[in-house]
Amino acid sequence: MTTAPTTTPIPGYVAGTWDIDKDHSDVSFTVRHMMVSKVRGHFREFSGEIVTAENLTDSSVTAKIDARSIDTNNQQRDDHIRSADFFDVENHPEWTFRSTGLRVSDDGLALDGELTIKGVTRPVTLALEINGFGKDAWGGTRAGFSASTTIDRNDFGVDIKMPLDGGGAVVGDKVNVNLEIEAVLRQS
Repeated sequence: MTTAPTTTPIPGYVAGTWDIDKDHSDVSFTVRHMMVSKVRGHFREFSGEIVTAENLTDSSVTAKIDARSIDTNNQQRDDHIRSADFFDVENHPEWTFRSTGLRVSDDGLALDGELTIKGVTRPVTLALEINGFGKDAWGGTRAGFSASTTIDRNDFGVDIKMPLDGGGAVVGDKVNVNLEIEAVLRQS
């Protein structure tokens, strides 16, 4: 067990390689709809690997999201989002994230990386919170992480324009991305 070097020690910090437990994790987003509300959605299929290093800032993350697994609780909308108008899942079924660095920022931890959506890769920074480490009921070890960022969908080729008569758009450009991740330590 190692205490990672941050401004505040992380209780129970464990260095190792972790697999995301998708049954206890959530990959979700919100986007403004009709200029008056927000639509929330989730991705049901995703996977990833987290490596917590002895020195916290040497840690890394890789992840994949199956864009076909979008679920906004409305089948007709989900089918439209899967179409070439939005995600074009027939040609771009998988999105990826690869971290390029982890740093301590004024607000906590910042996870820098490259996000690829529809074949377009852009840098993103996620505000990261390490929620904790602990033993589970099956003899394993688990870790919890929360992360969030805001992206502009146009930067990734999701650039459909659907203007409203009175101004504004049906779908906002800014997308808030939220991750609640539980991961399981790989056994050696």
